[in-house]
Amino acid sequence: MFSLCKTSASSGVRATRYFKASRVVSGGVRYLRLDAADAEPARGGIPPPLTGIRIVDLTRVLAGPTATMLLADLGADVIKVEEVSRGDDTRSWSPPAAPLADTAPASASHLPAESAYFLAVNRNKRSITVNFKKPEGLKIVHDLIRKADVLVENFIPGKLAEMGLGWEDCREINPRLIYASITGPHHLIPFAVATYDIDTALLPFSVLYQGMAKQGPIGKPLDTTKGEAGLMHITGEPDRPPCKVGVAVIDISTGLYAHGSILAALLSRQQTGKGVWIDVNLFETQIAGLANIASNYLIAGAEGSRHGTAHPSIVPYQVFPCKDGFLMIGAGNDKQFNTLASKILECPGLAQDERFSTNSARVAHRKTLVPILTDILMEHDRDYWLEKFKGQGVPFGPINNIQETFEHPQAKARGITVEVEHPRAGPIKLVAPAVSYNGKRMPVKRPPPYLSQHTDEVLRKDLGYSEKEIAHLREQKII
Repeated sequence: MFSLCKTSASSGVRATRYFKASRVVSGGVRYLRLDAADAEPARGGIPPPLTGIRIVDLTRVLAGPTATMLLADLGADVIKVEEVSRGDDTRSWSPPAAPLADTAPASASHLPAESAYFLAVNRNKRSITVNFKKPEGLKIVHDLIRKADVLVENFIPGKLAEMGLGWEDCREINPRLIYASITGPHHLIPFAVATYDIDTALLPFSVLYQGMAKQGPIGKPLDTTKGEAGLMHITGEPDRPPCKVGVAVIDISTGLYAHGSILAALLSRQQTGKGVWIDVNLFETQIAGLANIASNYLIAGAEGSRHGTAHPSIVPYQVFPCKDGFLMIGAGNDKQFNTLASKILECPGLAQDERFSTNSARVAHRKTLVPILTDILMEHDRDYWLEKFKGQGVPFGPINNIQETFEHPQAKARGITVEVEHPRAGPIKLVAPAVSYNGKRMPVKRPPPYLSQHTDEVLRKDLGYSEKEIAHLREQKII
């Protein structure tokens, strides 16, 4: 059962502030501004719905940690079980890394600086280190499972079963356990690849499943150029090679699917009293994400293709250069194109030209129209065009870099970052949870943990181990 109880703000987190909104115009766009005078301390707009739910997190890198972070945001107690000496592989994926504070605990002085990659997807969790390849370490994980509601893993299919941590093993220990496996292609067919091995982690698999890699002979690199699952085939410029998306989008999407499926399984358990085995894999996530492109093929046999930033069925609908940057422009119908041509670009003849007077004609004459629009837009800078577009009813927007994104008035108004006090790095900024409930975000109760930060706490308080037992386990390098 989910318990619905309020929690107070934890130490180590600087309270986000919520403000009364007023309107402000910047760069021709209307935004909301938040007035600091009406600030109030941050609390979630709802009681944390997963309070009392414990999750054993055996995942690393991105897809799994994304899922467990989202569950932790909702109040679940996520215990991240890491390898003893190095932990999650992303801990070493730096630079960049957060600089160490003078107040960093001496007990963690041997650890590298906290990588930005790890900090991105591990807020609100506790970290313990356990060598569960050893019997004493395996017993610790079994003890955690007995008291857990959910286990999430992303190991090679069958690897955990060899160690006594497969689905069948774990449900014997805890019949009410939700067991979520995050893998590559489906483990029930010969081409079965999980995201991460027990000893060696691979890069986030988005890049592989964007093109759906074929696995070569043992010891050979994976061939990531075969466009077997579609995304890279439709990403990039039409006359250039396939291109990966700029962020590991399939890992993140898989984490979102896993997060939702775990919530569904918890609700199912309320009805049946039984645990659930969940299989979430990157391959199927990517195919589901093809959306209308997949439907075009299944319904009409229409093959996808690369269009850069353009749209296959709407012109103009793409990024255009201007004198000092780029603009995204989308004239989705003939009325909008007429406005674009006559009022914004001040070239009314374009809309009257039979080649461009209808969308179907513009699609047919794309190669003629786009250079004309580009030449006009290159005559002025971005701010000039932003002012011209203002209030005209034609969709548009600047292409912002990352700094401009975080300095965007809407980003500031919505409070999309949160500052937390990290025990090793001092104050650091993180992207805040993306969802608001009753106008408020769930609070960040814990900063991302440093390696093994909570090992003694979990063993002693949660599992009842004595100080002598803990000392023995540390001496044997089990923890």
